[in-house]
Amino acid sequence: MDFEYAKLGLKAGIEIHQQLDTAEKLFCHCPTVLRDVEEHTGEFFRYLRATVSEMGEIDRAAREEMMVMRPFSYYAYDTTCLVENDEEPPAPLNPEALELALTIAKMMGMTPVEQVHVMRKLVIDGSNTSGFQRTALVSLNGSLPTGERIESICLEEEAAQRVEGDTFSLDRLGIPLAEITTAPDMHTPKAVHDVAAYIGMLLRSTMKVKRGIGTIRQDVNISIAAGARVEIKGVQELRLIEEVVRREVQRQVSLVEIRDELLSRGASVDEESHDVTALFSDTGSAILKRAKAIHAVCLRGYDGLVGREIQPGRRLGSEMSDYAKKCGVGGLFHTDELPAYGVTAEEVTALKEAVGAGENDCVVLVADTKKKVTCAIGQIRRRAEMALEGVPEETRKMLEEGSSAYMRPLPGAARMYPETDVLPVPVTGAYYDALVLPELLSAKAERYEREMGLAASLARQMVYSRRCGLFEEAVSRGVKSALAANTLLGTLKELSRDGANVAAVPGEALIDLLVRVETGAVAKEAIPPVIRALAEGQDIDVAINTVAPSVSREEVRAVICATIAERDAFVREQGMRAMGPLMGVVMKELRGRADGKVISELLKEELGKIV
Repeated sequence: MDFEYAKLGLKAGIEIHQQLDTAEKLFCHCPTVLRDVEEHTGEFFRYLRATVSEMGEIDRAAREEMMVMRPFSYYAYDTTCLVENDEEPPAPLNPEALELALTIAKMMGMTPVEQVHVMRKLVIDGSNTSGFQRTALVSLNGSLPTGERIESICLEEEAAQRVEGDTFSLDRLGIPLAEITTAPDMHTPKAVHDVAAYIGMLLRSTMKVKRGIGTIRQDVNISIAAGARVEIKGVQELRLIEEVVRREVQRQVSLVEIRDELLSRGASVDEESHDVTALFSDTGSAILKRAKAIHAVCLRGYDGLVGREIQPGRRLGSEMSDYAKKCGVGGLFHTDELPAYGVTAEEVTALKEAVGAGENDCVVLVADTKKKVTCAIGQIRRRAEMALEGVPEETRKMLEEGSSAYMRPLPGAARMYPETDVLPVPVTGAYYDALVLPELLSAKAERYEREMGLAASLARQMVYSRRCGLFEEAVSRGVKSALAANTLLGTLKELSRDGANVAAVPGEALIDLLVRVETGAVAKEAIPPVIRALAEGQDIDVAINTVAPSVSREEVRAVICATIAERDAFVREQGMRAMGPLMGVVMKELRGRADGKVISELLKEELGKIV
């Protein structure tokens, strides 16, 4: 669905979280490597509780997380330590990570802070063993070439990775993150995409950021004039950003329309809830039948609106269900979708009579233990009352294909308080001025075209490839740029599709192979089979001698002479036209052990002696 975004007053900003490719984590000396969860060497449990901030308040987002107290399980490894376990104070701030964050800041013309102070940000969703995330502001007030403002860059520790349910893996916890926050200067979905793409290019230009799904995440802040600011967390794929913005605009427009309809109907939410457990004693619904308690609340004037779709696959009822799930229930039923799920029309009629519902009313019911049901009804009532006001401010999580679901309220200032275990780090003007900026990938691609003669598309592929460093190293050692680019992009890709584990091939071995090809020691045609042998673990000398042992010019000449002699009549009939067919025969015979140019040259010589 397309909207006139200017008329709606769309404003959007993004927060980009990029893992930095440092040798050590942000507050300990553990390596920044990810592990297979099957390799974990220990496991322990934590209960997390929120504490009041210096302002004497518990943050509203943390308070909601505490509605259900649950144990969190953590996997530890031989590459994690007591800092990740929250059993030892943190080490000083990693200087390599700080330098990289400041370099990124300088690339966007930002002003560094005079002292970097580490703060604690309350997070008790289980993603950190301590119940808080350490973060530090490093710079302020930058801009992009297209005019969008960069508000700040923070250096943060990455959270633990969720394995499943309430189980987390500690290998990711503590990897340095650069958090880049823009001002809400984007006014179309495409503008959000373009800014995210540019910042992503800038980050990759440092050659010191991690690559792959999950190593960069965008949180998108979106609002329309009649709506409210909503933060959608965890957009991992650039291609989905525009769709996320479009769907959030659709959601806010729909919620505003529902609000207007509710107000025109004089809608209200009953303060009283009803225990309707007895009504469903003989129900055919498996969920209701096994519940210990079933409670219902009547939403006056909400008929037909709770079931209305507000974005693909999502309804106002879905929003109420998200709130109810915070109490530990599985979901809810409402009369806009009943009879269904084993609930009969007669049971719906009895339910409406029990709560005194009229034709314009919607009844919502929840089934579980009495404690959870009481909590969930309170949450449903709360979300229904929000619908009378329009769009609530929220933090939401992205769902597949771009819709979103409620996570928690937007956090407030009460979530931050000082970290007392890490000393501040001064940033002098001389230090900042001395930082060397990397060449932007966009400029590098143009240089590859201009100086190396690569086609524009190949140059762009090369600079965005994780093997760009290998390419530059190979070229600096005399390998032609086209040979290096085609091998590192095309040949490796083809071999990977054929099942070769090209990721296991050492970069130095690839460069060594390319140099040997360039000097004529190995035939160009031998590159694929040699790389395949390297992928299987062979040493490069063994691989070459096994797959494509080199042959001398005289040996090549001998093969050519024998080939011509076997086809004497054909050669005398075709003359020099026999060159093409014989070339294929000789190439096949030598199987990549001789360079094609050498074969062509000698074949031409020998044919010239006969015709």
